[in-house]
Amino acid sequence: MPGRGPGASPGGSVSERPPGADFLDWLRTPRPPALPGIWRFGHRPRPEAEPEQTPGRQLVSGALIALLVGWLFWSLLYNGFLWGDWWLLPVRALAPTSLKESTTWGTATFYLYYALVIILVAAAVGRLGRWPELWRRYSPWSRTRREASTAASPPPAPAPQEDPAQWPELRAAGEHAAADRLVDEAYAGRLRDVDHARLVRAWRSVQSGQLPVETFRHDVLRDGAAAFPHPSGRRDLPARSVPHDLATGQVRLGATLDDARNPYAYRTAGFALGSELLATSLVAVGPAGSGKTGALVRPVAEALCLQALAGRAAVVVVGAEGAGLGRTDNYDIVIRLGHPDSVYDLDLYGGTRDAEEAATFLAEALVGDLPQASGSGRRPSTVLAQLLGPFRAVHGRFPSVAELRLLLDGSPKHLAALRSALAAGGHSALLRDVESRERQAGQPGDAAPLLVDRLALLDRPAFADFFDTSGEGAPFSFRALDHPVRVRIELPARSHPNAALVLARLVLAQFTGSVVVRGDLSLFACLVLDDAAGVVTAESVRGIQSLRSAHAGVVLALRTLDDVPRELRGPLLGAAGCRMALSGVAPRDGQDFAAAWGTEWREIRDITDRQIVADEPLTKVSHFLRKAITGKAPTAQSVTVRQVERERWSASELAHALPPGHAVVSLTTVRGEHAPPLLVDLRR
Repeated sequence: MPGRGPGASPGGSVSERPPGADFLDWLRTPRPPALPGIWRFGHRPRPEAEPEQTPGRQLVSGALIALLVGWLFWSLLYNGFLWGDWWLLPVRALAPTSLKESTTWGTATFYLYYALVIILVAAAVGRLGRWPELWRRYSPWSRTRREASTAASPPPAPAPQEDPAQWPELRAAGEHAAADRLVDEAYAGRLRDVDHARLVRAWRSVQSGQLPVETFRHDVLRDGAAAFPHPSGRRDLPARSVPHDLATGQVRLGATLDDARNPYAYRTAGFALGSELLATSLVAVGPAGSGKTGALVRPVAEALCLQALAGRAAVVVVGAEGAGLGRTDNYDIVIRLGHPDSVYDLDLYGGTRDAEEAATFLAEALVGDLPQASGSGRRPSTVLAQLLGPFRAVHGRFPSVAELRLLLDGSPKHLAALRSALAAGGHSALLRDVESRERQAGQPGDAAPLLVDRLALLDRPAFADFFDTSGEGAPFSFRALDHPVRVRIELPARSHPNAALVLARLVLAQFTGSVVVRGDLSLFACLVLDDAAGVVTAESVRGIQSLRSAHAGVVLALRTLDDVPRELRGPLLGAAGCRMALSGVAPRDGQDFAAAWGTEWREIRDITDRQIVADEPLTKVSHFLRKAITGKAPTAQSVTVRQVERERWSASELAHALPPGHAVVSLTTVRGEHAPPLLVDLRR
């Protein structure tokens, strides 16, 4: 209720925090607008321009010199060496010298006057020597005060009309009963951050007209914090490995360093990713052990799973078995391809009924990485379409892996049976496709042998129970990304590495082809590939470029850019709005990142030392003595300042200057906002 606050204890004890205090503190924590990539939860913005700061060594030496000058000035003034005792005229008018020697009042007056003059001299000298700045920078009291000011503390309770815990948007719309129910749930400790995010999305659906307000009111009054549940019934993940902020949709991955190469506004700020950044896609490159999985892929997958529970996202996470991508119960569907205990299956044709689209998906998966196949235009997909369309017209389904392999291999028995069925059904146009396929078989440039060789990788006993097309099961297809689903796909990278590459390309092709035709684009869809080696093709790069407008994105993790064809590395980095180079990248990879990040204008200072040639005899003697004492000839420095165009990060710096656990990251939002390459510590 409006009169209740987080400081009230249900048991009357002041020391015990009420059940919902932690949630209320989280909800009331300020989240000011920030630059892309900054962790907004409790963020304190810094000035965009870096203030001029005097080097510590210069500051200390200047303070000492000012102290010596002040002491010398006071000594000369007190002893009458600066034009006599003129400075004593005011005090002599109040207390003559005779009174000073005979009375206590006169002596005290003179000493007070001396103290006043000393204070004035000290103030002038302190201002000249910048003593206040020295005190603020190095005194233990100032350091303690800074640490206390930056320490996390519960935010004060705002006014009821501005308190997010009071649901002001609902009250402004007249839904006071629903707001009061949610307030009671929050103070009772039954409302959590995922529930809050889910209810906020439901209210947004009301405002957009997708959900009737009566339904919203009824469900909230009936179920409270559990209203509008995820289909799984889950309201949180079993455990979280990194900080998440469901109010902004961010996951904290580290902190930007206080380094001169980082913009001043980013230094020491938390580094975070959200859907507005992931919707431009992310490419991360780093060798094994650099932290791609533990510091990036797993936290991002965890954040997207939380967003899915809040009804905001659909996520598909792809990786090898045992890749460390989070707990199995974090996902609704776990597809273990090639594993006999797998409960779920994968649709080989992406859930489509269109033969041309199914042929495009399958051709990209089978031979999309082969130059000879890509150089022949759309011929592989055409070959597949010549068989998939007629087969579906006859059987009402697409062929299984074994059936498709026999048809591509030109089996006379199966082709004759297909021709007879087409003729009996009156499918003359499709019959011409089959006859054309038979004429093209075996001719130079025919793509069928390449397709058969790759399809044989999936026609193995380990995959006998997968890719079912009989219609008896319900294999997962990417058409389900219209709903907030959490999917984990485990590839047989150890037992069948070549088949795993084919399946990874199939998943990427089906994802990029399916999410762009979704009906509800308010749901963010993301594909996370823990190992994208051998997956990137010319067609997949074009597909990634189209995801931004469909409110979708991909996260591709690579050990090296050598796993991407040379001609596709530049287009891949150009298609991805976010790029990350982790510590240990190869110099060749650094060159590609340096080229993608471009150059900037920098101010360069060139300092030249030149020997001083003396003409006067006395000066020659002093120079001789100086060289005899120091061993160096007297020199003079000349400074030249010029503007030059340099790389933001050079290949050498990326390859050799990044400490372990660090990365250089550039970011782009869906609105076109950019963040320059940032040096980030992923361990903080």
